[in-house]
Amino acid sequence: MQEEIRVAYGKAVRAIRQNKKISQEELGDLCGLHRTYISDIELGKRNVSLENIDKIAHALQVKKSELFIEVEQYEGI
Repeated sequence: MQEEIRVAYGKAVRAIRQNKKISQEELGDLCGLHRTYISDIELGKRNVSLENIDKIAHALQVKKSELFIEVEQYEGI
């Protein structure tokens, strides 16, 4: 279950990022996180903190609730 939420969150971040035509490096710069950390998130390898979830949502210019609606779609909820 824990891995599923990480993978779903990563897929949601990747989809929104690509839709906005932002590279991983640009997203990292926008939210103050390293590109490899963004990559790990998108691959479901990181358990992201609430602070970083907030930074990523802000950098992607989406509400956290909108981000998690996307996550739920990838979870099949």
